[in-house]
Amino acid sequence: MKFNLIITGIGGQGILTLGSIIAEAALLEGYEVKTAELHGLSQRGGHTEMHVRFGEKIYSPLVRQGNADLIISLELLESLRACYYASKEKTKFLINNYKIPPLSLYLEKTSYPEIEEIKEMLKNFSSKFEIIDTQKVVKNLVLSNVYLLGYAIKNAYLPLTKENAWNAIVKVIGARKSEAIEINKQVFEKAFE
Repeated sequence: MKFNLIITGIGGQGILTLGSIIAEAALLEGYEVKTAELHGLSQRGGHTEMHVRFGEKIYSPLVRQGNADLIISLELLESLRACYYASKEKTKFLINNYKIPPLSLYLEKTSYPEIEEIKEMLKNFSSKFEIIDTQKVVKNLVLSNVYLLGYAIKNAYLPLTKENAWNAIVKVIGARKSEAIEINKQVFEKAFE
């Protein structure tokens, strides 16, 4: 078994934290894990992407073109940047319906694409995509990543157990902010309702 995951979004949304949690959960499941971070010159506010690969005998941390099993996008438009990794046959997209207009839109005097336009573009790369409005559930947008993690596990998009994912959250988040554990637990549990 090999599982290839891309997490994408804008720097500051918790992409690297989410990738660390998933990597830790996969280790707890007994898998071999490799990760890689890719980000532009501007980490906060710029394009950020993380590759997480786990399974048996993982040699490279990078997901090859057309080989992603799951793409989690914490920002709507950023999901299109990750299409390079998608395969129509197997890739699922889990997308947060949150918009952070890139600077290029202002410079080119264009508008942010409508959600229907983005859906039409995504259909060229995969028929399996789900767009979630996490703002309706999670008031603190930084916690959208934890909600999407729970949602991916609940819907079997991510082959990890709820227990190991929670233990990974405690290890990764708790090591830095023990007071944040309770709010993360509430958000994580909401995904399973």
